[in-house]
Amino acid sequence: MTLAFELSGLLDEVSVSFWIPTAVLTAALAIKLPSIIKLWRDPLLRAVGGLLLFGCAVFVFAAPRTIAWTNRVTGVPNISAPWVYSLITALCASWLLLIIAWRNGRSDSAQTRRVTRWVVAVYAGVVVALWVLFALADVPVQRLRDLDTYYADTPFMREEILLYLVAHTVACSITARLIWNWIRTDGLDAWLRWGLRLLGVGYATNLFFDAAKLTAVVARWTGHDLDWLSTNVAPAGACVSATLVAVGFIVPHVGQYLHERWHVRLRHRALGPLYQLTRTVTGEREPFAPHAPAELRLIRRETFIRDALLQLSRHLDEELRERSYRAALALGFESGRARALAAAVTLLDAAGGGRPRADGTDSPSGPDTAYLLQEIQAVSEALRRPDEITAVRARAAAPAESVPAHE
Repeated sequence: MTLAFELSGLLDEVSVSFWIPTAVLTAALAIKLPSIIKLWRDPLLRAVGGLLLFGCAVFVFAAPRTIAWTNRVTGVPNISAPWVYSLITALCASWLLLIIAWRNGRSDSAQTRRVTRWVVAVYAGVVVALWVLFALADVPVQRLRDLDTYYADTPFMREEILLYLVAHTVACSITARLIWNWIRTDGLDAWLRWGLRLLGVGYATNLFFDAAKLTAVVARWTGHDLDWLSTNVAPAGACVSATLVAVGFIVPHVGQYLHERWHVRLRHRALGPLYQLTRTVTGEREPFAPHAPAELRLIRRETFIRDALLQLSRHLDEELRERSYRAALALGFESGRARALAAAVTLLDAAGGGRPRADGTDSPSGPDTAYLLQEIQAVSEALRRPDEITAVRARAAAPAESVPAHE
């Protein structure tokens, strides 16, 4: 008992900030909002939007200052109670609707519509019951932090508190279980899997909120005082849970975005050697736009390189390319790498003042030129290995009989 009182005193000194999860939830909503507006007919996005919106609303209106403001503006003591309980219930419904949308994808089957209507009807009924019970209850003393335990024995208010906690526990349990089952599904994107893990932990943590609240309420019924569980532990658990859920929604979106941007930058950087070579030949450079998106800079570099390669095409020595290809194969390179190395040797020869064909005509821009235009990444990577190019060039320059023919 002494330990319990010491823990209660310690938690009383810790101020649970409702604005941390609110800020994270708002950030998640802001990230998702463009997609939600653009694809409003998608039930999955609607469910995500509802979840994040109700999540933000719960923490805004559950803050003690907001509770006091709401009671003062309406002139009804503790009217914040049914309002916050209703928001929590709506949040629970949005969890279940999200799971329905996830499990059924974009399908609009009769079963999906039936389950959706059932969830909406049940939780709408819970909201109505909450307001009816509040109207029947006698709760004249305003309580900003401990209403659940202060009125735990009050007729009708007792039933209201139990009703919202049971509705919350059921929705949280179902959602957490289904998410953990989904995590074990094969073929999930790594970022999505991490997001689901955070969601699963977040919803599981929500059960600590319910356990703490229910334990404190039942303790009141039996004449004991464990109010600190409801006043301190439960709000802290709710804040942690909401933060994890919000981050769980953010991780797949932001992770995939950063992953794509990183790969775009890697591709842009990988084209550096080929870009420098073509820039030397043409005496020009790609358009410079420091504030342009990474995708646009990549497109401009690819376009510049392909235009320069078309100018170089008439100087390409196809015989040298064939010899270099066979030489690369003879040196043990696999076919794709050998083609890239042969193209690199040919380009370096052309860029170094390579000669046009002896008959004065241009080399035909057949499959070999097409390969250059399509595989600029592979050719640029080959240019990063001057030692390999030197080896291939030396082997290609050896007497013809020393280079075995390959199909």
